Amino acid sequence: MVVTEKCDVYSFGVVALEVLMGRHPEEILSLSSSSSTQNVMLIDVLDSRLSPPVNRIIKQEIMLVSTIAFACLRSKPKSRPTMKRVSQEFLKQKTSFAKSFGEISISELRNQEMYLFDEHDA
Repeated sequence: MVVTEKCDVYSFGVVALEVLMGRHPEEILSLSSSSSTQNVMLIDVLDSRLSPPVNRIIKQEIMLVSTIAFACLRSKPKSRPTMKRVSQEFLKQKTSFAKSFGEISISELRNQEMYLFDEHDA
């Protein structure tokens, strides 16, 4: 175990998911393989005390935060983005997701390639 700047990014991912889910994401974190989360839909893990989002922009933002959070939680620390990269992703012009909000699974969010670390981050 080596302490690097990517240790903090893991905590950021946990906190981001806690905010979206309304509880600690322990069950999502314990499902280490993406096949275990293949049928778990994003909409099903969001905080049930809140009304489901109806605004398209809010839905896109929730998918973006979720995708970045899962990138921060990758099991190999070297494959996680730096906090600088995370902040850059939030500042970038947003892109639309191919699937609709109700159709996107946790495993699809975990496998988004657009948030892989930069070569100089390794």
